[in-house]
Amino acid sequence: MAKNYTKEDIKRFASESDVKFIRLQFTDILGTIKNVEIPISQLDKALDNKMMFDGSSIEGFVRIEESDMYLYPDLNTWVVFPWTAEKGKVARLICDIYNPDGTPFGGDPRNNLKRVLKEMEDLGFTDFNLGPEPEFFLFKLDEKGAPSLELNDNGGYFDLAPTDLGENCRRDIVLELEEMGFEIEASHHEVAPGQHEIDFKYADAITACDQIQTFKLVVKTIARKHGLHATFMPKPVFGINGSGMHVNMSFFKDGENCFYDADDDLELSETAYSFIAGVLENVKSFVAVTNPLVNSYKRLVPGYEAPCYLAWSASNRSALIRIPAKRGMATRVELRCPDPSSNPYLTFAVIAAAGLDGVEKGLRAPAPINEDIFHMTDDRREELGIDSLPGGLEAAIAELEAGEIGLKTLGEHVFTEYVAAKKEEWDSYRTTIHTWEIENYQYKF
Repeated sequence: MAKNYTKEDIKRFASESDVKFIRLQFTDILGTIKNVEIPISQLDKALDNKMMFDGSSIEGFVRIEESDMYLYPDLNTWVVFPWTAEKGKVARLICDIYNPDGTPFGGDPRNNLKRVLKEMEDLGFTDFNLGPEPEFFLFKLDEKGAPSLELNDNGGYFDLAPTDLGENCRRDIVLELEEMGFEIEASHHEVAPGQHEIDFKYADAITACDQIQTFKLVVKTIARKHGLHATFMPKPVFGINGSGMHVNMSFFKDGENCFYDADDDLELSETAYSFIAGVLENVKSFVAVTNPLVNSYKRLVPGYEAPCYLAWSASNRSALIRIPAKRGMATRVELRCPDPSSNPYLTFAVIAAAGLDGVEKGLRAPAPINEDIFHMTDDRREELGIDSLPGGLEAAIAELEAGEIGLKTLGEHVFTEYVAAKKEEWDSYRTTIHTWEIENYQYKF
């Protein structure tokens, strides 16, 4: 059931749990979690939306001469962090960012997603349900407590202990998440050594994004307690699979799945086909958001199960979009390119907007590809009209700037700041001398 907490509920929860501190949490445009921690004595002020902070110090927010911003807590995001019991319990409220005049701040990723969801509702859909699957790696800490380059195990897909040495850490993460209200469906070792996945139940778009950010925080915190460093970096180790964040999506209207049609051969509705077409049509222009790092494109290469070819299939895992087998209320579209380093609020805003673009225009999905695209020749892919994702961040940024979906979806403030930050990141990478260059060129030349 949907939560509908009041201020009185929050005060009662705080008292019953003996909470001493509150973290007012939000996310910057690059997806980094930020927070202002207040003592319980300031809870009333926070609940009245009177807590201010300096927005000029946050990546992509505002200039120093217009820095005052307000935190508006979403009361339904109240949760107590279970691991904080020893030194005074800490609770969390996720906040939206507002301007001093009481209007939503255009640079707030969470507010931005809400705006896109309003456009979705205007087209007749009441819910955008998401089931994200963020993967992560566990590395050992060195003697100084810093992350090392040594993975915690050599396990593979679905392995058990003693091969899977991350089992106990994963279990503790699951227990903490469940205590915080997550419904965990499964946890397991992934394909690569040291790689793991914990799947939680689908939710509406805002809740799912909040859960992703909370999930990352919990995973990193509990891993540290096990002497491990958890990273959501897409490709931390060369030569093995990287970490993705496959996402299952469906539009609902008044409790009915708009992607399901029992009379279709694949039991997919025209809405589902148009959604698929819209995503395929726009994905090159939004991949700089769903895959935001220089490192993201070292995952999106052939040979490591990562989708880099623009196609869809009802079963083929080498395609960018896959349709899982379940039908009826569980009918969904799975997009396989996003990675867990992305800002979830921006990621699902651009994906929703792309799908809605297809629905609004009545776009028709191309024929599904049921062959293994990874092992096709270039000629065969060209024959079938299968395009590829951009090969690097620089190309992805160029596609973002050239396309329409980015500016339209992110708004001028986020779009401008995001593009500037990504160009700066690429330029820093481009001008840095890397170990590979030293190893390959210093002796030869």
